[in-house]
Amino acid sequence: MTKTSMRMGGRSGGLYLGSLSGAVIVALVAGTAPASAQSRAETLRYVTGAAVNTLDPTMPGTTREAFAISLSTYDRLVTFGRKKLGDNWVFDLDSVRGELAERYEVSPDGLTLTFYLRKDAKFQDGTPVTAEDVKWSLDRAVSAKSLAGPQLLTGSLTSPDQFTVVDPHTFKVTLPKPDRLALPNLATVYAIVINSKAAKAHATPEDPWAQAWLKDHAVGSGAYSVDVFKPGEQVVLKRNADWTGAAPDKPAGFKRVIAQTIPDPATRANLVEKGDADIVIDLQANDALALKERGKLKVIATPQFNALTLISFNTKLPPFDKVEVRQALAYALPYDAMFKAALFGRGKPLFGATWGEGDPKAVFPVAQPVTLDLQRAKALLAKAGLPDGFSTTFSFNVGQAATAEPMAALIRESLEKIGVKVEIQKLPDAQMSTQVSEKKLPFFTEGIVAWLPSPDYFYRNFYTGNQRWNYSSIDDPEINELAAKARFERDPAKYDDEARALNKRHLALMPQIPIWQPNQDAVMAQSVEGYTYQFHRQVDYRDLSRK
Repeated sequence: MTKTSMRMGGRSGGLYLGSLSGAVIVALVAGTAPASAQSRAETLRYVTGAAVNTLDPTMPGTTREAFAISLSTYDRLVTFGRKKLGDNWVFDLDSVRGELAERYEVSPDGLTLTFYLRKDAKFQDGTPVTAEDVKWSLDRAVSAKSLAGPQLLTGSLTSPDQFTVVDPHTFKVTLPKPDRLALPNLATVYAIVINSKAAKAHATPEDPWAQAWLKDHAVGSGAYSVDVFKPGEQVVLKRNADWTGAAPDKPAGFKRVIAQTIPDPATRANLVEKGDADIVIDLQANDALALKERGKLKVIATPQFNALTLISFNTKLPPFDKVEVRQALAYALPYDAMFKAALFGRGKPLFGATWGEGDPKAVFPVAQPVTLDLQRAKALLAKAGLPDGFSTTFSFNVGQAATAEPMAALIRESLEKIGVKVEIQKLPDAQMSTQVSEKKLPFFTEGIVAWLPSPDYFYRNFYTGNQRWNYSSIDDPEINELAAKARFERDPAKYDDEARALNKRHLALMPQIPIWQPNQDAVMAQSVEGYTYQFHRQVDYRDLSRK
């Protein structure tokens, strides 16, 4: 056997703060024990502008906030370790350890993954977790009409025939090829292990996977069970004393977790500043900066290393079907001004790099060697046969207005200097999504995120095929071939060479311009410890405790 993972303990100014209404305070503490200093200390209160809309993370339309709930209520066979990124903890794609599995083994040919389940693992109703539950759950993931199938496909997990019960505590996965992302896929929120006996009791011939029932019922073995679920409003979780995955081999750090939707960002900021909430991660950048400057709260700013904001060209629509036009605009963008205006400089720039020997790095995204150079931009437009410029639209989602609106204004002003006239389109979410899907937008900004941020995963999902996420509609034989080859490459040195080649090809074609990775600002009480930036860009409640 080539690899064994033992189960390990540890997971490891301009701001207006309006008054908080009594109604909000009452709602926030609803479902909790009688107020006391002790119960307050043992309760984690999380506020968000979005909503938890289901308890089944595989359902279409599931919000990221719902993913966070499922990560704590269900276990998977394995989970990601963590690593330091600067001063902060982030998940580690290259470190996969046991969760329900006390250990796992990968065969020398990479085609068989064998998992040995913890014999003390129990669902929250006391039922033992068995390999039969694992098989039913993964069969469901690849068979039911849900979000799980397309994701697990990226790790060559496609059929129930690949999942075998060896004995009650041993489970085997067989792969058609040694896919480098098979194991990490089993750590994502879709690979949950469900109490199959409880779920099957609510299955019907029309709904053999009990999707209707599991939308409102969580039957897992995770760190927390669901006490109260009010879709779109509030979820209250209570600690599962039998779950001992926190460091070192202890239950989760809080007895209770309240996750509540508070649509107004100023109110969320007010709640956490006053101590009526413990943590928030979706404040606007300037609000997070103002709270940090006041010094009362802890602000952990982590560049979203598995996500990025980009500017995309539709390579099938003139004049963006010409590479010189795409390159011209890449040298006509006011990067520094956009970064300051949109993010207040809070994030990681992906522009202004200097590629030397050994570059580009074998990662994605990688900072691009582009900067504002209007003379070069004009020369490229002339080379494309458009010396006098052209007219186009630049679109963004209304939900991105706080960052995209100042960025768009600066883009229009700068491009006008090279003869490109830009009409700004601020589109409602549904309309933006439809036009992106139908490939109708010529020039726009979007964000992308990869739960499994390896270069081949990014390129396969965002730069190949006639699919929604291939925003630029690029269809390049070299990218297609390199991305497909890298997926199954087991030699690390060869994989890095293929990743570098992909990055060089991307720069040569310029189908999109990666511009930055925004910070995720986690604003929390000074007493809250253990925050880790996770792949789904949400709080992992299991990581947190109060000192």
